Amino acid sequence: MARDGMATDTDTADAQRQNNRRDKLLQAAAHLFASQGYEATSMRDIASAVGMLPGSVYYHFPSKEDLFVAVHDEGVRQITDAVEAAIAGIDDPWDRLEAAAAGHMEALLADSGFASVVTPEYSTKLAQASASLIAQRDAYERKFAGLVDALPLAPDVDRRMLRLGLLGMLNWARTWYRPGPDHKTPARIGREMVALLRGRAHQ
Repeated sequence: MARDGMATDTDTADAQRQNNRRDKLLQAAAHLFASQGYEATSMRDIASAVGMLPGSVYYHFPSKEDLFVAVHDEGVRQITDAVEAAIAGIDDPWDRLEAAAAGHMEALLADSGFASVVTPEYSTKLAQASASLIAQRDAYERKFAGLVDALPLAPDVDRRMLRLGLLGMLNWARTWYRPGPDHKTPARIGREMVALLRGRAHQ
């Protein structure tokens, strides 16, 4: 037991074990949500995947919706981290946007269940969690808004439409992209999409 408000080694070890279990639950949930869908995935399925009793899952997440929101949040974080790493040290606004698109695509098309659940469709399927999911995506999209706002564009160019169009193109790749030696890499696809917009913006 802790004395004088100080955590003991046992307290720290217990907290670490709880964090590890939570991380394993998130990993399993992300994989199952991505592979078989939200509706078809039960808390029992997720518990079984990590060797836990179903009731133990509720210690970490009060409901399946709460667990999904946590998975979605991690997916947004992974994409955000990829974009921030990609644009680090780049000053030119168009180059920064190209790098951001490349980072976005690499994270979005990675073999990760987390990124695959970051889609607007769940905002309508999970009514109670809708506000949380939208807020997570909006926070991410504000990063792209800042990148687009920095572009040297003509006064009549609608920056909001440019941003929404770019994100729409990038995110739609999940439906058609197939990896392979004869296919373009996710990063190249992202860069080329920005290049297309850049050409149109300068016409």
